[in-house]
Amino acid sequence: MQKSLFYFITFLVFTSCSSNETKFTEDDGLAVFNADSLKKHIAVLASDDFMGRKPFTEGETKTVAYLQEQFKQMGLEPGNGESFIQEVPMANILATAAPSMQVKSAKGNFNLKAFDDYIIWTDKTDSSISLNNSELVFAGYGVVAPEYNWNDYAGLDVKGKVVMVMVNDPGFWIGDTTLFKGKAMTYYGRWTYKFEEAARQGAKGCLIIHNTAAASYPFSVQQNSFNTTRLKLDNRGKNIPNCDVIGWVPEKISHQLFAAAGFDSSLLVKANQPGFKAVPLGLQLSTTMNVKASFNKSSNVVAKITGTKRPDEVIIYTAHWDHLGVGRPDQSGDSIYNGALDNASGTAGLLEMARAFKNMKSKPERTIVFLAVTAEEQGLLGSAYYAENPIYPVNKTVANINMDGLNRFGKTKDMVVVGQGQSELEDYLKEAIEKSGGYLSFDTHTEAGYYYRSDHFNFAKVGIPALFANNGVDVVGKGKEYGESLENEYTSKNYHQPSDNYDPITWTGDGAINDLKLLFTIGRRMGFENSFPVWKEGSEFKLIREKSKK
Repeated sequence: MQKSLFYFITFLVFTSCSSNETKFTEDDGLAVFNADSLKKHIAVLASDDFMGRKPFTEGETKTVAYLQEQFKQMGLEPGNGESFIQEVPMANILATAAPSMQVKSAKGNFNLKAFDDYIIWTDKTDSSISLNNSELVFAGYGVVAPEYNWNDYAGLDVKGKVVMVMVNDPGFWIGDTTLFKGKAMTYYGRWTYKFEEAARQGAKGCLIIHNTAAASYPFSVQQNSFNTTRLKLDNRGKNIPNCDVIGWVPEKISHQLFAAAGFDSSLLVKANQPGFKAVPLGLQLSTTMNVKASFNKSSNVVAKITGTKRPDEVIIYTAHWDHLGVGRPDQSGDSIYNGALDNASGTAGLLEMARAFKNMKSKPERTIVFLAVTAEEQGLLGSAYYAENPIYPVNKTVANINMDGLNRFGKTKDMVVVGQGQSELEDYLKEAIEKSGGYLSFDTHTEAGYYYRSDHFNFAKVGIPALFANNGVDVVGKGKEYGESLENEYTSKNYHQPSDNYDPITWTGDGAINDLKLLFTIGRRMGFENSFPVWKEGSEFKLIREKSKK
């Protein structure tokens, strides 16, 4: 009896240890990552031959073909049944605005000049759009947020009218950190939300007042897309409201409009006060747009490595393959928006990530999915379509790890998590980077709302824990000040400009490879775990996840 008991206890100890032991070595897959391989993909995707990779252009055709071919050469499986493609139905809308907008006021009439004084477009597909003496109302931040006891539309009927609203959240323009989440932008601060809410309120138009600090980019970024084609998901047959006219005005033009209405710019301050009431300006706007619309299907490219034990549970790596195509020339005459950093780099990183997982000696027990999405630059459309039409069940999707812009300079000591305190994925990355001798840092420009500006957000919206980690700024041997100066230079000079080009000399690749290895490490860990990472307390996505798991 005692001998039998001894063998039984020994068996339990052995099986317990075996079930908990790591099923891969610490270096499994890491040696596969290669800077030259990564840079080769970036050079191809960001080349002039790919024409800025805009959906519905020859650039899309070449990009999608390239990604499919690379996945096939690696030996990955199609990620959507027997296909590497998930079709994304979209509307391609070219709205050509009249050269001016007429403003009528009690003090006299005047014209605003298109491009210089405002930029407008439409998400509607009618052949002609117009404002005809439409009343202008200043609606503060254009926010309806019950949880913050804030409603800029309270008691206001804006049907048939144009609302002019401020970008970012209440409090930001005056530095009041007691409102909303303080300096950190919520989704209520995003320009996409402003248009959505104005449409829900029945407004005919919505003009957002631009401020560089509040928007986190100069007005020229919006000007680059003036009178160019824009994409939307094809929502024909769906009851989704849209304003007729949407767009932006520089802050100085809002001052001009306030003055014409007998007010001054102090309205921009008053709008930050709880209980602020919208102000009808007594101005009437008139202008037109001619619209050409076509309907087509773009492509998400998806590949997978099927898990060995729990293939129904998936980890999804994402990167958007698109950029802005061919547009307005810059001062040098360059009109191709190559998008080398944004996001040829992330797409190349997705290919390197796939190659590393494919070459692991111990294959992951969960399925690893590699999803290159379309039309991020048009409003996160490819990932939005996937989230609405998931190939893999949401409640079986373990996590999303998104790559949007890789480190183009040298290795950094840190890596930056965007959206601090959201999910346990942050803890996974912290453990991985500290093990490598580095440290985790957090987004210092929370006012820019980066957590709502890339494709991971659409996964978070349906409850899937989503990680968005950017390169750090503490450059080895050069420090934080050097790294921050490079980041600021890119944002001010190259973001969404033709100058976002690949430079094989200055893009060393070692920093990007180091970051990719960290993101690989946490995906590899989850690939062998039985548990699911969870949202942290206080995350707005926690309840959504809990409901999806029931």
